Amino acid sequence: MKDNPVFIPRLAVIGVGLIGGSLALALKEAKVVGEVVGIGRGLANLEKALDLGVVDRIEQDPCVGVADADLVFLATPVCSLEAVAATIAPSMKRGAVLTDGGSVKAEVARSIEPLMPEGVHFVPGHPIAGTEKSGAEAAFATLYQGKRCILTPTDATNPAALNLVRKVWEIAGSEVVLMDVEKHDRILAAISHLPHMVAYSLVNSVSSYDRYPENILVYSAGGFRDFTRIASSDPTMWRDIAMTNKDALVEMMENFEACFAELKKDVRDGDGEKLFEFFMRSKKSRDAIL
Repeated sequence: MKDNPVFIPRLAVIGVGLIGGSLALALKEAKVVGEVVGIGRGLANLEKALDLGVVDRIEQDPCVGVADADLVFLATPVCSLEAVAATIAPSMKRGAVLTDGGSVKAEVARSIEPLMPEGVHFVPGHPIAGTEKSGAEAAFATLYQGKRCILTPTDATNPAALNLVRKVWEIAGSEVVLMDVEKHDRILAAISHLPHMVAYSLVNSVSSYDRYPENILVYSAGGFRDFTRIASSDPTMWRDIAMTNKDALVEMMENFEACFAELKKDVRDGDGEKLFEFFMRSKKSRDAIL
């Protein structure tokens, strides 16, 4: 263990699902963490996490769970992060570091930083990885390998705490990127939040199509299923994201509406030249990221 770049005697994970559980497993596999404490309200999920070896101990009382923890990872829905941080902050020991995995950062940083007691440090973060699955059973150690994790330090962020969190995500297999909170929220609104809104809308649109008596979704094949896979994601998480990043998200939704309106007009007009140009422009942009 001495050869490892960081060793965490006690890690507390609040919200032992895909995101929190996968980080715990990655660090356990790398042998850089001592004890992992799983914290949550649902006893059945905590017991499952314990049985699967995702965590070493479970606690339903978050204040008890974070006591003596060196690093605390908040992996709960975005709208709950402030309340959870307010609850646990007085129980965290001096020198402890708190970080999160929320996909909205400006609101999270503004609300949590003032809650930190002297000597306790907060580092806002967002691992860009996931699946549509949830719960302790969904966690796996390689989730973050080859992915990016965006850390959004502010003027109040402690450099040593930032360095610790950076090393943790690198050990989990992520490429760490530092970014301003506002930039993060606008970029994520475009590349993550908008696609989820489109997928949810598409499924609702098709499922409510009433020209025929049967549910036409039963005829969906690979393309539709692949495109709408993310519409199976946790509704609570996406409700919270839509509420906390609404300005950036609405801006991107309006941009999408304008683009879709252009396509709709070309289809209505039967303008093959413009349709080809529209599809080719999209293909070139998409192919460039492969």
